[in-house]
Amino acid sequence: EFQKKQKDLFSHLEDEAQAKGFSIRKTVSGLLIVPIKKTGEPLKEEDFEALDEKTRKKIEDLGKMLQDKLDDVVRTLRDGEKLIKDLLNRLEREAALSAVGHLIDELKNKYRNHEKITAYLEDVKEDILAHLDDFKTTEEQMPSLPFMKLQKTEPTFTRYIVNVLVNNKESKGAPCVFESNPTYFDLFGRIEHKIQYGIAITDFSMIKAGSLHRANGGYIVINVLDLLRNIFAYDALKRALRNKEVKIEDVWEQYRLISTTTLKPEAIPLNVKVILVGNPYLYYLLYSLDEEYRELFKVKADFDSRMDRTDENIQKYASFVAAKCKEENLLPFDRTGIAKVVEYGSRLAEHKEKLSSKFSEINDVIVESNYWALKAKSKVVANEHVEKAINEKVYRNNRIEERMREMIAEGTLIVDTSGEKAGQVNGLALLDLGDYSFGKPSRITAATYTGKAGVVNIERETKMSGKIHEKAILIITNYLGSRYASKKPISLSASITFEQLYDMVEGDSASCAELYALLSSIANVPLKQGIAVTGSMDQNGDVQPVGGVNEKIEGFFDLCRLRGLDGSHGVIIPRRNVKHLMVKKGVVDAVKNGRFTIYRIDRAEEGLEILTGMPAGELSEDGTYPEGTMNYLIAKRFEEIRAALKEKKEKEEEENEKGKKENNT
Repeated sequence: EFQKKQKDLFSHLEDEAQAKGFSIRKTVSGLLIVPIKKTGEPLKEEDFEALDEKTRKKIEDLGKMLQDKLDDVVRTLRDGEKLIKDLLNRLEREAALSAVGHLIDELKNKYRNHEKITAYLEDVKEDILAHLDDFKTTEEQMPSLPFMKLQKTEPTFTRYIVNVLVNNKESKGAPCVFESNPTYFDLFGRIEHKIQYGIAITDFSMIKAGSLHRANGGYIVINVLDLLRNIFAYDALKRALRNKEVKIEDVWEQYRLISTTTLKPEAIPLNVKVILVGNPYLYYLLYSLDEEYRELFKVKADFDSRMDRTDENIQKYASFVAAKCKEENLLPFDRTGIAKVVEYGSRLAEHKEKLSSKFSEINDVIVESNYWALKAKSKVVANEHVEKAINEKVYRNNRIEERMREMIAEGTLIVDTSGEKAGQVNGLALLDLGDYSFGKPSRITAATYTGKAGVVNIERETKMSGKIHEKAILIITNYLGSRYASKKPISLSASITFEQLYDMVEGDSASCAELYALLSSIANVPLKQGIAVTGSMDQNGDVQPVGGVNEKIEGFFDLCRLRGLDGSHGVIIPRRNVKHLMVKKGVVDAVKNGRFTIYRIDRAEEGLEILTGMPAGELSEDGTYPEGTMNYLIAKRFEEIRAALKEKKEKEEEENEKGKKENNT
């Protein structure tokens, strides 16, 4: 109807114009009324100028009147077109609303308690209604140049996609996330880009969540060392916890020379418990150096590396073994196999009344024991399979230990394990390689002579001694003073050293051995070389426990066994270390058979008696020691040194006096 009306209006106006000598022409600037000749051709400008003034005036007035009518018709038609377009748009909107409105209303009703979601759904509905043309099919446009094919641009509906950052629909309870690679982007998320026509573009659908988003409302576990190794991660994590919000942003933007426009997603409220896992050293380091760390991480859980060896914990050990067998489809362990694993746990704990909680190492032994049981075609894992696994693990790591034992056996490193020598004793050192530690026998020698230099630590003089070892030498010096100089001062020059030692000496576990070497040299009484010594002491002569006692005993035992055990070999240890003894089966069997002895002492004098075969001797009321005792010989030697020094002093004084008289003469 509108088109018919439009056609009638134009036809009527065109007829009127032709009747009056005019025509409607379409130009670049729009529809115009132009005068025409009788032949129907437009009147040229020179022909118009050739007309008389009256005729020109008449044509101009008629043209203006017809142009006004034409403008009115065009205006009327435009208003009609706008009205029709508005009616069509309203009709399309109502049709679209009837198609999607009820669907959106259902979602709005479902999420009526979430204000932001309902507002978002309302925005989606309005956007659909405002872009209905995007949902219409369009004809493909022909290119202006036939050989150039235009790429058909389809409307994109990406803006209607819901980018679900985190979906915990299938989760039960609060989320718990372990972040194994705590980089900044893995923790806080990232905005990804794609290259199109050489340009990096992005949109909201390329926003990816980080582990903090996945753990929001729950817990996240992070290894603190990995966190500190990753740039920006630690500071950003503290900032997120402090502000209680997590932002997804390009952290490198601040370092670019030219700033670029990118997405800036809204910060998300953060409610998460962060659990940092690491060794105590890192905890105390951060606690002392970072004030924010103290404020943000206030709860400390310090897990012990060992536990009591109770019946309950032994049962838990057995349950752990059974669980691992089921989990990794291993052979079952019998009672002897479980017992050996428990024994190995006590060995790791270095305490016969404790069990190690280093279950990763226990698991390694379980898996390897299963291998040896399968190789032996056994249906269960027994004691011998676990012992085989432990021995094989030692074999894979003890190359340096075997090399040192070989050097001792061939005489390159001198360690005597038979006979007796004065001023020499075998001490035991612990060498820790990280994944393996072992005991190494070392010769400790002492030399004494007349003088007043005191006890000289050769390692200290050569700057090869640590502070704890230097302290041990001072303790020995003070022990000598309290023991043998209660009434008269000691005059002595002595030196102590670890022979064939080319590295630093640290620790006080050799202080007993150093004392024995020194006293043996003073009294000139030989010490049994088949007995090694470990243990520290205080100024009163009480023997104190040391670390690595099992490895030290086994190190000396292996050397003696290599040379042949004859019953004279053994090790002196502090009695307080007895509870730490978890030596290997070979040592236990040798002790049972009397071929090797582990001596336990409380006082330094007890070890001296074992090494010399002489009684130490107690101080009598008159301040002397009984004859035939070690202390008697030591005290006698000190008297001899004092007498020699006194004689030397008197002789020097006589010579000085004689020299003065000669000078006066």
